[in-house]
Amino acid sequence: MKAPKAPDPVKTAEAQGQINKDTAIAQYGLNATNQYTPYGNLTYSQIGNWSDGTPRYAATQTLSGNQQRLLNNEEQLGINLTGLGVQQSARLGQLLSSPFNLSNEATESRLMELGRKRLDPALDRRRASTEQDLYNRGVRMGSDAYNTAQTSLNEGENDAYNQLLLTGRQQAVNEALTQRTQPINEILALAGAGQVTQPNFVNTPGAQISPADYQGAVNQQYQSQLANYQAGMSGLFGLGSAAIGGWAMSDERLKTDKEKVGETDDGIGVYKYRFKGSPMMQLGVMAQDVKKKMPEAVARTPSGYYAVNYDRVGV
Repeated sequence: MKAPKAPDPVKTAEAQGQINKDTAIAQYGLNATNQYTPYGNLTYSQIGNWSDGTPRYAATQTLSGNQQRLLNNEEQLGINLTGLGVQQSARLGQLLSSPFNLSNEATESRLMELGRKRLDPALDRRRASTEQDLYNRGVRMGSDAYNTAQTSLNEGENDAYNQLLLTGRQQAVNEALTQRTQPINEILALAGAGQVTQPNFVNTPGAQISPADYQGAVNQQYQSQLANYQAGMSGLFGLGSAAIGGWAMSDERLKTDKEKVGETDDGIGVYKYRFKGSPMMQLGVMAQDVKKKMPEAVARTPSGYYAVNYDRVGV
């Protein structure tokens, strides 16, 4: 009885790899479902094959008419604002190179320039009102009462200017900073208006079908065949060892219901059969077959039938 041939691991792995590949292709086809929404569509299409013949697909996103117009307008707005920012950026050098002085003298000068535009008219109205009041009360220029009133008026005006300088400094600084930074901020804002939007790629469908375990099936079949072979060999040589000295009657003329089930390593047929008159099935060789290949393992008994030395069969 010949032992079953072990499966070729390379061919088995190649077959399993092809099964896995075919399974993945089938799974992709099931997963690549086109999607249609009021805002746009996602469609899959085959665009060719890879070098190994595997289908190659592309996923295409399209927007509805209104959504596409919104996208076009948004992109055009970004282009326009970015272009304006580029034009205005030429002013940055001029703005940043202009002297910017926040010293006390410069700040107070700026403060007086801004404050006197409102303070001087108010003081002038106050002085005119005081003059009219003095005149109405009969206080004439050069008199002590007139001079006292004028001194009080002058002191009030000085106090008003001092108060302006003491309380208005921060406001003057803030206004100066605003005048300097506002155009810079506007230019920088325009420069950032044209930011690039990253493409929104869709996820490629992944394989989820479990491929057939071809390697496992091949190995299981081989193990089953090997177990059958080992069981057969055990039965074969068990029969021989049960006879005296390894010899057992095996003449085909004494057997019936013969069915060939395999061969030994030397090519001698192995059969299952029953001895005539016995209901029990047995496993063994035919002495006539053995005599052709190994005559030294066959002997004629006094009854004229052949016996086989099973210790030598298949060795």
